[in-house]
Amino acid sequence: MRVWTLEKAKNGFSELVRGALAHEPQLVTRGRSGADAVVVIARDDYERLVAPVDLYSAMQRSPLAAAIAEGAFDRDDPFPRPREMSRELSLGTTHGDEADGSMEFPDGVP
Repeated sequence: MRVWTLEKAKNGFSELVRGALAHEPQLVTRGRSGADAVVVIARDDYERLVAPVDLYSAMQRSPLAAAIAEGAFDRDDPFPRPREMSRELSLGTTHGDEADGSMEFPDGVP
């Protein structure tokens, strides 16, 4: 990305526009500190950046979709979890001493 001071951008505006039209973003700074002010880009690039993308299309173009297509992951189970990493989990009502981690629920609450 080419960097321009505001003064140089004014004097070389045609060159700045040519660069942007060649799909090369042009950064224009201002002041002595060189603080970023604006980035000039071609209209095509701008419209591509702001165009709405539906979730399905975005996911199809994701790196994960490409990796699955290349066979890096199993289509049916892309993130297999080893059995030894699982744990027992009880979702029912338990009764007993709370010190051992069990909980008692009020009547009617599962």
